[in-house]
Amino acid sequence: MMQRLLQFTLDLFDSAPAPAPKAVGGQKPKKPKPKRPVAQAPNAQPAIEKIAEAEFVGPQLPAQTLQQAMAPATFRHPRATRETVLDGILVAYEFRRSKRKTIGFSAGADGLSVSAPKWVPLYEIDKAVLEKAGWILAKLQETRARHERMESARIDWKDGTTLPFLGDQVIVVIDPRHAFGGVGAELKTSAATGTLPGVAQHTLHVGLPQNASADQIRDAVQAWLMRQAKRVFIERLNHFAPQLGVQWHKLSLSSAGTRWGSASADGSIRLNWRLIHFRQSVIDYVVVHELSHLRVMDHSPRFWDTVRTVVPDYAELRGQLKDEAIPRW
Repeated sequence: MMQRLLQFTLDLFDSAPAPAPKAVGGQKPKKPKPKRPVAQAPNAQPAIEKIAEAEFVGPQLPAQTLQQAMAPATFRHPRATRETVLDGILVAYEFRRSKRKTIGFSAGADGLSVSAPKWVPLYEIDKAVLEKAGWILAKLQETRARHERMESARIDWKDGTTLPFLGDQVIVVIDPRHAFGGVGAELKTSAATGTLPGVAQHTLHVGLPQNASADQIRDAVQAWLMRQAKRVFIERLNHFAPQLGVQWHKLSLSSAGTRWGSASADGSIRLNWRLIHFRQSVIDYVVVHELSHLRVMDHSPRFWDTVRTVVPDYAELRGQLKDEAIPRW
């Protein structure tokens, strides 16, 4: 009895295949029909488990895959060659050697760039980056937040879109009935101005057909804005130049991505036409800034004292120029 019980127990755990059925009456045994596989939805749980196993515990898994999956928030420069972790945040930065005498840091739209003299060893550069961690993270986070605000302000070029003009919101209206004197657009103000706070009271009527493409609308609006920018800039240059005791001789409009203006010793002024999106007080600061360079061609304390004589609150206006997001084109 004990022998049969032991054999029954062993049979339960025996992994050997069962013997083939014997022929009955000289006939070949019938082969069992293979079972049709049951189709699974693409997101069925077994499939997810296999993918997870292949990604995280597969024998051919690269060593850094798990680290990447669990990595903290990152700032990665497109030309990054070195990286570090600052307060739990991965910062991959561009590193280059230069002729400068000290280690330099630059945090911009692309990320962090670090430059250092050839004689500075890497361990000192790593130490300097760690010591500068607070400033680096603050600048990178500020730049990222600004980029997100600018992306959210990207203009959708169509009838009814809005954009800022001299600090106010303007509604674009496609108006095929008029050519507006050959200039292509005309700004109109609603009679209800001031009665509805927060609602745009200005409309920019653009002489285009209703089926105009987004590129056509953008180009027509940009041409109008550039004409307005040149008009406003000349007016403000003529207003402030006598107050600063300087003369300007030539104005050029620029489309620089990050630079708002420049000045040359010969009296040439370049101003970014996109300044027309800002309030006039901000435009005035930039105009005075460039005119002041005709007296002081640097950013020394004497230069800022010159700016302050005409624009006492220049620091606040300068901050608004950095913080306020203008629309992406």
